[in-house]
Amino acid sequence: MENLQELIESADTLISLEEARIEIFGKKGVLAGEFAKMKSVANEDKKAFAQNLNIQKAKLTDLFDKKKKVLEEKAQEALMVKDGVDVTLFNGFDESGSLHPVQETMNKIIDYFVSLNFSIEEGPLVEDDFHNFEALNLAKHHPARDMQDTFYMNDGTVLRTHTSPVQIRTMLDPNVKPPIRMICPGSVFRRDFDVTHTPMFHQVEGLVVDEEGKISFSHLKFILEDFLHYMFGDVQVRFRPSFFPFTEPSAEVDISCIFCKGSGCRICSKTGWLEVLGSGMVDPNVFKAVGYENVSGYAFGVGVERFAMLLHEIPDLRSLYEGDLRLLEQFR
Repeated sequence: MENLQELIESADTLISLEEARIEIFGKKGVLAGEFAKMKSVANEDKKAFAQNLNIQKAKLTDLFDKKKKVLEEKAQEALMVKDGVDVTLFNGFDESGSLHPVQETMNKIIDYFVSLNFSIEEGPLVEDDFHNFEALNLAKHHPARDMQDTFYMNDGTVLRTHTSPVQIRTMLDPNVKPPIRMICPGSVFRRDFDVTHTPMFHQVEGLVVDEEGKISFSHLKFILEDFLHYMFGDVQVRFRPSFFPFTEPSAEVDISCIFCKGSGCRICSKTGWLEVLGSGMVDPNVFKAVGYENVSGYAFGVGVERFAMLLHEIPDLRSLYEGDLRLLEQFR
């Protein structure tokens, strides 16, 4: 039996130990062959013969169990080494992630208006023609629709071109009555793709509505000037007459160039000014579309990517969506 003990002890893997088990304890193994010899043993010697075999079998079983435990622990240790993480590789690693510059800018804009008790409203990304265009004084075939060329579905719905439909849905909500003070941040879609436009981008639009005579352009001017100082610091702000179908009067809002301080550079096209948002008093036709009477209000819209590009001096808007870590790591 010494050779059987040596067979077990010499096994250095669980596979070789299993082979030894089959050779010793299997149906056709050594022990089975020894017990088969009982037939030829004299009756008076069978008891002693069987006792001796059982003792040897017990010794071999105990030896096998101990060897198996040792090899299992050895295999587990090898697996832990193979799959383990060398924590020393991360010595000195003290960097952390950060918000995407678009989300960071969005949050900063939202924080400002929430601090003034503006509510945050949301709406669907896929809109019908009424909410996206007609209720906003953009009748069918109106040339102003060309400025918001969008993606149409077969059923006539569109990917919303601005977050203004949320304003319409809010005013149409029977549970919402003036006064209204709200912003609607979110994704919008237009068929544009160049250094300052992408097919999907983000807006934060605002709406304030109250009884007729309680809201004037001076209120709009004050809050936008304060907002732009909050975002860009000590800049000059100017309002230029413009056209938007859903506001009247309407104004583009510019700030003095934050790069050249108004002296004129490539970024501001030598004008000393940067256009940053659109605004105006809500057109009466918009109030008529939602059934409002004897009210007044103002609205404005901010392009979040535009603000992010100015705040972080990013020259190409498309780079914000390329997932290039070399850009994103700058904002950690």
